[in-house]
Amino acid sequence: MKPIKSVGVPRETKTAEGRVALTPDGVREFERLGIDVYVEAGAGEGASISDSDYVAAGADIVPTAADAWARDMVVKVKEPTEAEFPYLRRDLVLFTYLHLAAYPAVARALLDAGTTAFAYETVQLDSGALPLLAPMSEVAGRLAPQMGAHFMERTHGGRGVLMGGAPGVRPARVVVLGAGNVGWNSAWIAAGMEAEVVLLDKNLDRLRWVDQIHRGRIMTLASNRGAIERSIAEADLVIGAVLVAGGRAPVVVSEDMVRTMKPGSVIVDVAVDQGGCIETIHETTHTDPVYEKHGVIHYAVGNMPGAVPHTSTYALTNATLPYVLEVASQGPLAAVENNPALALGLNAHAGSVTLAAVAEAMGTGHLDPVTALRAS
Repeated sequence: MKPIKSVGVPRETKTAEGRVALTPDGVREFERLGIDVYVEAGAGEGASISDSDYVAAGADIVPTAADAWARDMVVKVKEPTEAEFPYLRRDLVLFTYLHLAAYPAVARALLDAGTTAFAYETVQLDSGALPLLAPMSEVAGRLAPQMGAHFMERTHGGRGVLMGGAPGVRPARVVVLGAGNVGWNSAWIAAGMEAEVVLLDKNLDRLRWVDQIHRGRIMTLASNRGAIERSIAEADLVIGAVLVAGGRAPVVVSEDMVRTMKPGSVIVDVAVDQGGCIETIHETTHTDPVYEKHGVIHYAVGNMPGAVPHTSTYALTNATLPYVLEVASQGPLAAVENNPALALGLNAHAGSVTLAAVAEAMGTGHLDPVTALRAS
């Protein structure tokens, strides 16, 4: 592949998505390496970053999305929308959240175009940690109880339950499915709101850690079908936080379980951008975030951190910038050869899938990342 000499930062096109993939400080780091940065006009507005801030850092402001997408490398926040598919091409390197197992149309567009596509969410360390997913998991996890509390209010369709209750009145019961970054942050914030919190996970060591940190303030349960059924039936708010790195989230709450929930109770499925872990879930947007099914309010916004784009942009770019700089400065092949975490981040190249989890979800084969890059 040709050396990367320019990077484009287009404005996000997903509904009500205000995050941006690069801050002015990030621009300065690219410029220091001799790589020019082209930012679409208004790309940072949602995150309270002005065009003049980017210019002061050394970026060029370009008037259209096409101008930003025309560069050697494009960095984004969310997967390309259908309107952006025509910008995909074989000599383009793309680095963004992709969630291809949940968005097969995006996967097909990338493969058809032959784009070299890195996904933030599948960059994985030897420890199993997902360093570029973690910051948005933390933000989404902290947002989930807030959203749940909002929609539990009677004026927003809920049962009229206050998270923290009142003296002599039981607080809301919040059930969190999964004790990873999303789930633990959700449980922590819900407990801080004085709710009664139940956290379920299959990993007993993780539950022991939560117990040690919270000293019984959060009730932990080993996750199995029976425990989930009983917990769901008693919940005022259910938060879905189940993750399979690079793959589709498993469905752990069936439609029959949803039917047992109290009328006006609320589900917030943070895993919806990976297909969702609740059988009755389908993706919504910030402008139309909820729907009702079986008397239960479902909140299923696929880009939850986009609700707080200023905080989310800085949390995200603090984590992504070093990896994006590696790919841009070394080129995809050298970056993947030198950093196994980035090898797992490569999802597609030259029309081939390069991550096993994505290939499994799509029902297709895959190539080793280094083999795929060397072959082109």
